[in-house]
Amino acid sequence: MTDEKVKILLCEDDENLGMLLREYLQTKGYDVDLQPDGEAGFKAFSRSKYDLCIFDVMMPKKDGFTLAADIRSTNSEVPIIFLTAKSMKEDILQGFKLGADDYLSKPFSMEELLYRIESILRRVNGKKTKDVVVYNIGAFTFDAQKQLLTYDGDSKKLTTKESELLNLLAANANNILERNFALKTIWVDDNYFNARSMDVYITKLRKLLKDDQNVAIINIHGKGYKLITPQAKEE
Repeated sequence: MTDEKVKILLCEDDENLGMLLREYLQTKGYDVDLQPDGEAGFKAFSRSKYDLCIFDVMMPKKDGFTLAADIRSTNSEVPIIFLTAKSMKEDILQGFKLGADDYLSKPFSMEELLYRIESILRRVNGKKTKDVVVYNIGAFTFDAQKQLLTYDGDSKKLTTKESELLNLLAANANNILERNFALKTIWVDDNYFNARSMDVYITKLRKLLKDDQNVAIINIHGKGYKLITPQAKEE
């Protein structure tokens, strides 16, 4: 990371909580743009460049999920953290399906939010060039650095999570990728919700790879996953 401050878009309709979060993160060296609802948040995102987004789920005019979906249609990479008062598993899983990087259930501690932010930024910014490889996965080519999956001349930009998970699978092609290892490498914590999130991303990757019948991601019961492919060479 450079000396420039990390810029965060915070959308929270609870004025007191929003100001508390903004002030706390500013004392920790972050540049925080606070917006009161999803519509204002999307306008702000369209005008400026942000390094990370924090969205309350229940907001007026445009809720956090809708805002995230709108942003994901134009930017597949910016990390998103959801703040939610809901404890329903389905809601949290919906967030992960939209490409969320993490979530926090209210009430939460400021220190925990800071930990989650720092963890995501380390993961996003800590990739080293020497670790970057291009994999041949059957008829697909996967460029881990550019996060591009190419098939028959058509390239698709993957989200950060999709790319990180496919990178681990390709690096262990035709061998077992242990579930706990993948969780701790990508999600840091192997708790229930992160495990369900990974299942969602495995399903996404299967759909992305379905055009080559020689390629498959299979479940290894009690252990993890295996990427089956006739080719998985590093270039």
